[in-house]
Amino acid sequence: MFPCAKINLGLNITAKREDGFHDLETIFYPLPLTDALEIKYMGDEFPSDVPCDLKVTGNAVDCNEEDNLVIRAYNLLAKDYKLPRVHAHLYKHIPMQAGLGGGSSDAAFMIKLLDERFRLNIGNAEMERYAAKLGSDCAFFITCEPSFAQGKGEILEPADAPKGNLKGYWLVLVKPAVAVSTKEAYANITPKKPKKCCRDVVHQPIETWKEDLVNDFEESVFKNHPQLAEIKNKLYALGAAYASMSGSGSSLYGIFKEKPTFGKEEFSEDCFFDVMKL
Repeated sequence: MFPCAKINLGLNITAKREDGFHDLETIFYPLPLTDALEIKYMGDEFPSDVPCDLKVTGNAVDCNEEDNLVIRAYNLLAKDYKLPRVHAHLYKHIPMQAGLGGGSSDAAFMIKLLDERFRLNIGNAEMERYAAKLGSDCAFFITCEPSFAQGKGEILEPADAPKGNLKGYWLVLVKPAVAVSTKEAYANITPKKPKKCCRDVVHQPIETWKEDLVNDFEESVFKNHPQLAEIKNKLYALGAAYASMSGSGSSLYGIFKEKPTFGKEEFSEDCFFDVMKL
């Protein structure tokens, strides 16, 4: 399977919760940018202290194997279903700490892969319930359909408007060598209701999004990392109809009506750069 990335179309932090988390409103939108995940039976002749081991190739992953969300997804299902021992292989291509949901997607797709391979017949609603236990945005990746998210990101409703609005557009993704932790992103956030809900803004012509579709993390994150603001401004200078930071990470995206003619040379050499058709 190919776990996909996502961007946020607008992201508003609306309230501080009693459990220490925050309520938010956002549109999750899937991208044709993927990792790759496969599993194989672990034979009886293979000695292992764990029922699921993980090999990661591609981009380096900065966590212990047992803490990886792919392993945690297996262990979560194994509590309720009899699963065979498996080898998992994850090829990482989606940048980390980028606000693109790569780790969450890997977890959700592991749930889907186990369900499909071993005919667990869990169903999407139940898989979303499992996924939500692993991360606030994990549930979205079970169906990977444009969604309006509330709560911590786990309460989902269909959001058809962006899919229609963005069909045929091009997206440029830029992830510089800058890491923004979730803790840092939330440090200077003051929760408030937006003037316009992102669910309503995406019904508007994309030319109006620049003023109305806001990521609340940008103000504080850009102060700490002005190079991110420079990338956003550069995307607009290059003709983007809309540009924004995705999630609380350090990736910036620009949405273009025509296929961009520029390349990575417009940005730093050590950045991740990709162009994709929506």
